[in-house]
Amino acid sequence: MTAAAPAGLALGRIRLLGAGLLVLLLTVFGLDLSWQRALRQAWLDAYQKVAPRTVETLPATIVAIDEKSISELGQWPWPRTVLARLIEAIMRHDPAAIGVDLLLSEPDRLSPAALFERLGLDDPVLRTRLALLPANDAVLRDAIARAPVVLGIAGTPEASAATLRAAPVRVLGGAAPGTLRRFAGVLTSLDALDAAAVGHGLLSADPVGAVVRRLPLVADVGGTLAPGLALEMLRVAAAAPSLALLADAGGVRGAGIEGFMVAAEADGAVSVHFSPRDERRYLRVVDVLSGNFDPDKLRRKLVLIGITGLGLIDLQTVATGERMPGVEVHAQLLENIFEGRMLARPRWAFAAEAGALLACGALLVWCVPWLRERHAILLAAALIIGVMALGAVAYRFGLLLLDGATPALALLLLFGALLALTLAESTRRQRVLEAEVQLRREEAARVAGELAAAQRIQTGILPRADSLAHERRIEIAARMTPAREVGGDLYDFFILPGERLFFLIGDVSGKGLPASIFMAVSKALWKSGALRAGADAGDLVETIGALMTEANREVSRENADNMFVTLVAGILDLASGELAYCNAGHDNPAVIGADGGVAARLTAGDGPPLCVVDDFEYCGARHRLELGEALVMVTDGVTEALNHASELYGVGRLTAVLEARCPGGRDAAELLDAVVADVGRFASGAEPADDLTLLVLRRRPA
Repeated sequence: MTAAAPAGLALGRIRLLGAGLLVLLLTVFGLDLSWQRALRQAWLDAYQKVAPRTVETLPATIVAIDEKSISELGQWPWPRTVLARLIEAIMRHDPAAIGVDLLLSEPDRLSPAALFERLGLDDPVLRTRLALLPANDAVLRDAIARAPVVLGIAGTPEASAATLRAAPVRVLGGAAPGTLRRFAGVLTSLDALDAAAVGHGLLSADPVGAVVRRLPLVADVGGTLAPGLALEMLRVAAAAPSLALLADAGGVRGAGIEGFMVAAEADGAVSVHFSPRDERRYLRVVDVLSGNFDPDKLRRKLVLIGITGLGLIDLQTVATGERMPGVEVHAQLLENIFEGRMLARPRWAFAAEAGALLACGALLVWCVPWLRERHAILLAAALIIGVMALGAVAYRFGLLLLDGATPALALLLLFGALLALTLAESTRRQRVLEAEVQLRREEAARVAGELAAAQRIQTGILPRADSLAHERRIEIAARMTPAREVGGDLYDFFILPGERLFFLIGDVSGKGLPASIFMAVSKALWKSGALRAGADAGDLVETIGALMTEANREVSRENADNMFVTLVAGILDLASGELAYCNAGHDNPAVIGADGGVAARLTAGDGPPLCVVDDFEYCGARHRLELGEALVMVTDGVTEALNHASELYGVGRLTAVLEARCPGGRDAAELLDAVVADVGRFASGAEPADDLTLLVLRRRPA
């Protein structure tokens, strides 16, 4: 992630935890808990709210018992004779079938005889005359018997004594499936009315959360298969003697009449594909009775009689969020059937949703721990939006009800957990790294302190030029600048008995602390040997050769790392200027004349560097250093200095600086400063490649 992406075992641990959480989410998803069903229904309803059905055909017409009809015909319930007149008026226009979305379970209280009893009249003559009049229910019964009427019935959770009259239902593919919606009993209209009707259809719906989404095509009522109102009206309109129910081991697959099957879900119900409320579906009762309407709205139509008046409380909330009369729900189902645009939640829907969750979740588990935070968020957003979009596409183009919300919520929870785990691991690793960096800083500070102490010690063991300030016959200037905190270059000078000056300059192979330690050992061995031999030294040339040979032997003995040292050592007689020197593989010293310029190069007395050839016998050489002359010695940190272009300083440039003449010559310090300044200008701040050391001796003029 952003700071330090987890790797190795940490990455595997996060993925393992993510996989465990994914399994848990899949398990919960499979339980189909009430909150999941509520979320799924809300999401599926959103499809219809955003893109409701467009009405293409109007096979059904609703004859509405609305406010205007009630105001003109009187308070509801009307005398059953009004309903009889209504059925007869509809029949004059040749409808395909008439569905009555009413339950007429009680005798009409406005029948002549019933009305006489209710009013409590005591007039035998009137009683006799009223008894001769037909009962309102009988009038309605006769009207129903002369028409293709389907009366509504309602399933009840408790058993009832009512007689269920239902068209025969033939089950194709086996016995009636146990997945059918079950009702223990039934509520019907009066038996006389019920017996007169040619069809009986269920009005029952199963609202979930007070929202009507589905209607049964077929249900099990007390062990008898009963069709829904819409399917029964189709049977009556087609004059089919029976209905067919197509089933298999998984439940219901469809229901209908021969040659016309309607796909159903496993429990025998269908999801209604709703459109907005459309006034073209409606006729008023008062208009039908008066003949003030377009007859084509009834001719060969499936006519539904139902209540729409607001005061009669038959408004239902449907999946689009709109409230509409219950009778219109049945009308919209008939439109779905005729248009062949049935919504369906396929049997494989749950498996597809679980598969989408599994595939997308596995991708998140694998990718999120090693993706950068921004990329992980983009991936999760793409997967979540993709799952929801696929559900919307399935609805829009396939009329399939696939849940995109529940898998999307699960993916969001999974991503949040993975992101939290990854960020927590990154934070933990960042803290570990910070602690490690702090430890390294402390270690570096400790090492730097130790190196600073080593530098002070190394500088302290090198002699200072002013230590021989009392000796008026010689000038000495020396400087050692290590490439790192400490270096491997060395120089030394001190007075031997007999007015002799011993000096040396050397360069240990390598740089840094190992070279500095080897330098200190070499210097100590040389000084010890020089002081031992200096008291009884005879010939200086022999003495310096013997010292070099002894130093080679001693240094080689303590050289486990096979390091070597280039070195020039010499003894100068301060009184006579006689110089005995020996060179062990070092740059040749230069002699600067009294009036400036290079007077000579000391090339004799050469041998290999110390620790290269065991038991090598070094021989010294002799030179006379005149008054005013200077001896300049450098290490290869001068001649091999590099600039930013990786160019070498070189012997030629050094010689050019030393050749610069000055009236009266230059003293030792001036010579040293001139070389150091020129090397600095050449390097221009480039990192030094090696230690830089100079030693300059000058015999003062008389």
